[in-house]
Amino acid sequence: MLSFLGMNSLDQLFAHIPASVRLAQGLDLEPGMSEPDVAAIFAQYSAANQGQLSTLTCYAGAGAYDHEVPAVVKMLGSRSEFVTAYTPYQPEVAQGVLQAIFEFQTMISRLSGLPIANASLYDGAAALVEAVNMATGATKRQKLIISSGVHPHWRGVVKTFAQGTGHEVVEVALKDGVTDWGSVDTSAAAAVVAAYPNYLGVLEDMSAAKSVATSSGALLVVCGDPLAAGVLRTAGDWGADVFVGEGQPLGTALSFGGPYLGLFACTHEQIRRLPGRIVGETVDSNDRRAFVTTLRAREQDIRREKATSNVCTNQTLMAVTAAIQLGWLGTRGYAEVATRSAQGAHYLHDHLVQISGVTRVSTNPFFREFALRLPRNASGVLEDLVGEGILGGLSVESLAGASDPSLEGDLSDVVLIAVTERRTRRELDQYVDVLGKVLS
Repeated sequence: MLSFLGMNSLDQLFAHIPASVRLAQGLDLEPGMSEPDVAAIFAQYSAANQGQLSTLTCYAGAGAYDHEVPAVVKMLGSRSEFVTAYTPYQPEVAQGVLQAIFEFQTMISRLSGLPIANASLYDGAAALVEAVNMATGATKRQKLIISSGVHPHWRGVVKTFAQGTGHEVVEVALKDGVTDWGSVDTSAAAAVVAAYPNYLGVLEDMSAAKSVATSSGALLVVCGDPLAAGVLRTAGDWGADVFVGEGQPLGTALSFGGPYLGLFACTHEQIRRLPGRIVGETVDSNDRRAFVTTLRAREQDIRREKATSNVCTNQTLMAVTAAIQLGWLGTRGYAEVATRSAQGAHYLHDHLVQISGVTRVSTNPFFREFALRLPRNASGVLEDLVGEGILGGLSVESLAGASDPSLEGDLSDVVLIAVTERRTRRELDQYVDVLGKVLS
């Protein structure tokens, strides 16, 4: 603008305004705020209206998190070109969707630290089943060594599949919140499955799991929170052969449990066993960039009885939404979401353990989710918190059952609490005050 007007500075632009009416120090305004914070403030104003239905401040997690979904992600992800797009078997009429999926794969490859990613699967648990099936196909073994730090529901899905496939599932107990790999026989394993962070939020040293996998000749499968890659080492950095995860944090609303998004990435060595759909980049007859579903002549298509997987589709709409969310945030924005979530979780944790009777489940570091023992039944406490407008977390007993090798002793008093970038300082302080009141 200054160049067009033949000027060199803003002072020249405003020179015609008398100095006596100019602001010498600028406007006395508060610092700028993020979109989620502004939305939270307006939600407070709205709640003052009589008859307004109250909403719960959400601290539930365990794989499904109350992250901010920016308006631009909702708008672009709901465009008819994506919502009504047909399965892209015919690349000549599906280049847009194919390119969006290709970009999604590229982003998941970066988040996982592994070179190959597929076009998504149904959800995190389904992705884990495909990963252990890949491992049994690669090693010709049936033994699966699974850390109890893996989400109880995911472990349950693997056990269900194992009833039909004949896999032997060996669960490894946790000790102080981390996997006690030396407590079981890991020899002749097809897969060693670990979680980073585990479902209790604890960050485990994946080099221990890698050592176990290497010594037994197994594939290392890491079940990861995709957001952790914003601030922590990736699964590939730890030496994982396969990464699986739940993609709900990447732009998908909670939506009462679905549809969600399974993330899957692996090494080059396993590309021919990669389940589901893969989009590749090529050139057309005019040497123009083009996208196609690739490596389709695989066992799940042509020799079904020999296949390690029969999945032949993907969650296109959820995957495209994830690509939009990641593209919107960018590398720095993604790191900011991860950092803010972690900082909020540690702030809340440090204040909650000061309440009488509230203790840590593990002394090990955590990311943005943590488990605490309460002085009375967790389900009852959570119900009381709902009455105060707070969805205070999840009962570990409701997730894992009355007994589980992930924790020693009674689980009825253990609560799992998650924090996302949406939670403000005021909300975190309110949680501490209300829980103190409920417990007293």
